[in-house]
Amino acid sequence: MNITRQDIDALNAVVKIDIAKADYSEKVEKILTDYRKTANIPGFRKGQVPMGMVKKQYGKAVLAEEVNKILQAELNKYLTESKLDILGNPLPRMQDDINWDTAEDYSFEFELGLSPKFDVNLKSKKAITQYNIVADKKMIDDQIVNIQKQYGKLISQDEVLKESEITGTFTNEAEGIENKFNFSLDLIKGKTNEKKFVGAKVGDQINLKTKGLFKDEHTLENALKVEHDKVHGLNIDVVFEVNEVNTRELAELDQELFDKLFGKDAVKTVSEVKTKIKEDAEKQFTQQSDQKFLNDVTEYLVENTKFDLPTEFLTKWMQTAGEKQLTLEEAKEEYAKSEKSLRYQLIEGKLMQDNDLKVDFEDVKESAKGMIRTQMAQFGQTNPAEKELEDIAARVLSNQDEVRKISEQVVSQKLLTLYKEKANVKTKEMSYEDFVTEVYGAKK
Repeated sequence: MNITRQDIDALNAVVKIDIAKADYSEKVEKILTDYRKTANIPGFRKGQVPMGMVKKQYGKAVLAEEVNKILQAELNKYLTESKLDILGNPLPRMQDDINWDTAEDYSFEFELGLSPKFDVNLKSKKAITQYNIVADKKMIDDQIVNIQKQYGKLISQDEVLKESEITGTFTNEAEGIENKFNFSLDLIKGKTNEKKFVGAKVGDQINLKTKGLFKDEHTLENALKVEHDKVHGLNIDVVFEVNEVNTRELAELDQELFDKLFGKDAVKTVSEVKTKIKEDAEKQFTQQSDQKFLNDVTEYLVENTKFDLPTEFLTKWMQTAGEKQLTLEEAKEEYAKSEKSLRYQLIEGKLMQDNDLKVDFEDVKESAKGMIRTQMAQFGQTNPAEKELEDIAARVLSNQDEVRKISEQVVSQKLLTLYKEKANVKTKEMSYEDFVTEVYGAKK
């Protein structure tokens, strides 16, 4: 057995494995001897078949299989022991001239794509923004009113007033629209549209234009039950028939409501309710701002960490890596789509290595338990027993897909902490509404 490596360049190499007769002959002979004991060939008693006949019938297949086993085992061993950091999997060079009938020694070659050497600089020239999103007074007050509405009483009305909730059916026969929808009048856009509703009674039909009917086009999407792509710019006539008119009497901000919201005696005053709403909202905002920050740092690192990749090798590897064999053109397209993701995977691995960041099973289990606690709290179980958490986590982590998903989340969290510590970061505090406007260019 002899293994050699030829480095073509910094990113490509060829490994050659020479297998001699001594490497496989004993194993092949043993397998053929065992075949002879059990072979069932007409004209011969079991165990009495001539070895020459056994070799003729099974020899070539056994030889090829054993050589392939040795080949794969030695290649994996070589890659492990030499600590080569490779991309994709080794690609065997095609050989059409192997003569399994007469040859005794064999040579095989494998192409390798090598991982590039590079450094990662987290200190960008331009600071990356870390948003600190706060729940302002208006948001908290609005949430209080929403809670009061949600737990309040519906009172039937004879006609639509400005504060009414209306249930009715939107129809347009030509477009196949017939959908029952409930909404409050404050969702309607413009005084002209609002006037068409005010004063209407149950059974009345109102002729409307869809364009500019609601303040948010996504409300129109739900009102008409049309496809998302179709609703934008939709300008058709619809008829709205009033089925029901109600006003909502706001719930009292009393202990009974507080207990429904947060559990028995968890909060006792409106001030404490507002504090709780602020805390809960800002926890959710932190998740959004952290994701935005993570995305921005990722984008910076991919764009500014320069290194070459073994493009030709990876394209060739992609032709056979999936379930379906790809053409060269298909593989090139696939590589173009995945190159950015591959670059970040390499950068991520480098950062984990350089900063001694590791993910062990305890990290994954604690993360799983944290998610389970959050889910249980949503159903009122705010103080689950440790054994119950352990048992549920064990069931979750018996699923390898869940383990992989949670592991990726743990990695992201460790990298997020690293970025906040070592990247060039500036903090910007603002309300959620201003955050949505600045980041996404639209008001919430």
